[in-house]
Amino acid sequence: MTAERGSPPPSRADEVAQAAARAFRLLPAAPRDLRRPTGEGPPAAARRINSDQDTVERDLLRLVLTLVELLRQLMERQALHRVDRGDLTEEQEERLGATLLLLHDRMSDLCAQYGLTMDDLNLDLGPLGTLLPPPD
Repeated sequence: MTAERGSPPPSRADEVAQAAARAFRLLPAAPRDLRRPTGEGPPAAARRINSDQDTVERDLLRLVLTLVELLRQLMERQALHRVDRGDLTEEQEERLGATLLLLHDRMSDLCAQYGLTMDDLNLDLGPLGTLLPPPD
């Protein structure tokens, strides 16, 4: 938030307190946050993230790896388009292919290290379908 005109800028402690307050608003939804008065339809959507303290680290890692996998697939598709257009020399094509293979292997290793599969990274977006395209 911005300081009012004439007032001193917020201190670092105030900034940290504001950040902590925002973080606490993201705590798991309490049952009372999901209830509506009787007769007003189904429970309301939670206004807070519903997370399990025991799995939050793994879930965060899954999200990060999903984003990295999405970017890897986008880079791979872009590389294939460049190869198809003939924009790259043979040496560049070889280096690019080797790099993409190495990145795929590292992603598989990270998934295995944390007990995930590549399929676990394909988040279901509800009516939009899955995040990642099906494997070729």
